[in-house]
Amino acid sequence: MPASLPLRYGTNPQQAPARVYMRSEAGLPITVLGGSPGYINLLDALNSWQLVRELKAALGQPAAASFKHVSPSGAALAAPLSETLKRIYFVDDIELSPLATAYARARGADRLCSFGDWIALSDTVDVPTARLIGREVSDGVIAPGYEPEALAILTKKKQGKYAVVRIDPAYEPPDLETREVFGVTFEQRRHDRLVTSADFTNIVTRRKDLPPEALRDLTLAWITLKYTQSNSVCFVSDGQTIGVGAGQQSRIHCVRLAGQKADLWRLRQHPTVLALPFKPDLKRPDRDNAIDQFLRDDVTPNEKAGWDEVFAQTPRGLSPDEKREWLSGLDSVTLGSDAFFPFRDSLDRAAVSGVKYVLEPGGSARDGDVIAAADEYGMTVIFSGVRLFHH
Repeated sequence: MPASLPLRYGTNPQQAPARVYMRSEAGLPITVLGGSPGYINLLDALNSWQLVRELKAALGQPAAASFKHVSPSGAALAAPLSETLKRIYFVDDIELSPLATAYARARGADRLCSFGDWIALSDTVDVPTARLIGREVSDGVIAPGYEPEALAILTKKKQGKYAVVRIDPAYEPPDLETREVFGVTFEQRRHDRLVTSADFTNIVTRRKDLPPEALRDLTLAWITLKYTQSNSVCFVSDGQTIGVGAGQQSRIHCVRLAGQKADLWRLRQHPTVLALPFKPDLKRPDRDNAIDQFLRDDVTPNEKAGWDEVFAQTPRGLSPDEKREWLSGLDSVTLGSDAFFPFRDSLDRAAVSGVKYVLEPGGSARDGDVIAAADEYGMTVIFSGVRLFHH
């Protein structure tokens, strides 16, 4: 494998020349099998690969991630989909393997943010997964291998320009990592701390309930946050993220953003949404945008003016009471945070979206207030003692 790979440009077109390379004499751990990945593509690829690799190692199931701008839009494990989830993920007309199911769940969590994503898959890509990828708008994929027929499908995408990357699953980077900012070189130990069962033992609330499903979701949250730009939180349900709030300066803003996404995920399953009168042959991205507008309370008149091109007839919106009633069915959700909650407001917001399990490092001067709020809501809160910042 080559030790250097030239790129068209860096983060922006004006940042050229650009390349990725190994400082040692070793070859790159990646092989480009199709297309020409860019600088940002490879940042997404290497971050997302670590996420799915750790999920597979920790939980023993195929895993997938949908990445945008060096943070996951969604991450998920392979698990059966209900008929309703198949419909809102637009996969009720296609055969799904376990790996394809994992990707359908990862992308389906937040289809608006996953538009034009980078895909990471923990296992060798099979034909059902390749067919699913082939019909969605994305920039590229990284995986440890590809079945020949699957590779043929992917390398035809975008008239052969779709980026297909294979990574050596045995590759391990050095213990120390460096980066350069403004001519100054930073060095630190690579964040190779793995999740362990001990991370979930310090339960600080009166409620101690922690069923196997919650432990799975806590593990998923822990690993997802490790590769999400801080500050970050994520909401997890049934083995998949349903809302990720990344890179916000305020912790409560992270929670509000992720909680809003979780609420939209739940509202997309409402019978009214499932029955929206879309015009025939409307493309999936246009449906995603229309559903998002239909469910938002702040949709503008100019946005609604375009509905004539989307709907066969203008649908009646859901009332606030109808939304609240439907959202009350969102329950047993896990909330993970990459750093401590400085105030109880994050728990107050989390309760609105059905959160029952909370994972955070602890260590705030107001930990007592946070625990008291959790006890009021009947939540189980775990202080892991592990901060998961990622920059």
